[in-house]
Amino acid sequence: MSDDRRRFTRVPFDAVTRLQQDDWSTSVQLVDISLRGLLVTQPADWEASRNTEPFVVAIDLDEGSQITMEVRLVHSEEGLLGFRCEHIDLDSVSHLRWLLALNLGDADLLDRELAALL
Repeated sequence: MSDDRRRFTRVPFDAVTRLQQDDWSTSVQLVDISLRGLLVTQPADWEASRNTEPFVVAIDLDEGSQITMEVRLVHSEEGLLGFRCEHIDLDSVSHLRWLLALNLGDADLLDRELAALL
């Protein structure tokens, strides 16, 4: 495993999450999330051929907000799919930072991770 994967703290989080690629879309169970990506359970209709193109993931938050990312599949094992964030808009970064700050409880750690990401 690369140092890059472990540089970002993963936070368990449960939220309505949709995975989309072209005209295919499905609900997935979010396992955890970080500044670098996310881990979800593999959906029942998963096809291995989907892993070559980017996906869009949308995570609904309680207050009606949403985190939206363009992601790429980096690993698939034991019924789990790991995605690396390729692009995220400013509003989604703000929501993700807020979510991680609440769950990490360590602003200094979050600031170090943000600096490493940039």
